[in-house]
Amino acid sequence: MEKRNPIILIHGLWNTSSIFSFITSKLDDIGIEYFAPTLNHSLGMTSIIDLTNILNELILEKYGLEKEIDILGFSMGGIIARYWLQKFNGNTRTRRLISIGSPHKGTLMAQLVPKFPFRGISEMKINSQFLKELAKNDCFLDGIECISFFTYWDLMVFPSWWTNLNIGEKIPVKVYKHRNLVRNNFSVEKIIERIIM
Repeated sequence: MEKRNPIILIHGLWNTSSIFSFITSKLDDIGIEYFAPTLNHSLGMTSIIDLTNILNELILEKYGLEKEIDILGFSMGGIIARYWLQKFNGNTRTRRLISIGSPHKGTLMAQLVPKFPFRGISEMKINSQFLKELAKNDCFLDGIECISFFTYWDLMVFPSWWTNLNIGEKIPVKVYKHRNLVRNNFSVEKIIERIIM
């Protein structure tokens, strides 16, 4: 089989890396290397900035500074991935970014959450300073193959189409819960198809 990039799997809020068990079992079957660390979100109190710093240390420890990788981020994990690409020059070594149900333009679900102590959640508010700064630097996505998966029935990221990056392919899947974007067999098959492309 053709040698493929290892893929970094970044989970979302209120999840651990076990959320990816349906995906990782398929990756094991086809022999694609993956790295799925669990990040401690502290129920949304840990800033996305701090989570990204931790992720960067883990990536450096595992793969060093130069190895080419792919990234898949679910929910808040897609925001962490996007920030990592900008802050740590991850764009220079990343071939593909797969974003799944990530609130790239914010979510109404975060609007009523106070900034203190829930800084991580508040960074996902619509028009948050964090998301505005992130959007200003989307030139870092140039040259990266970007794919956004979403469902119109997403009640965690609302409105659901705000999960889509401004660039790249946008793929709707018919699942009825946010977490089922990475747990439903049909959705997982579609994700795996893009990983092995």
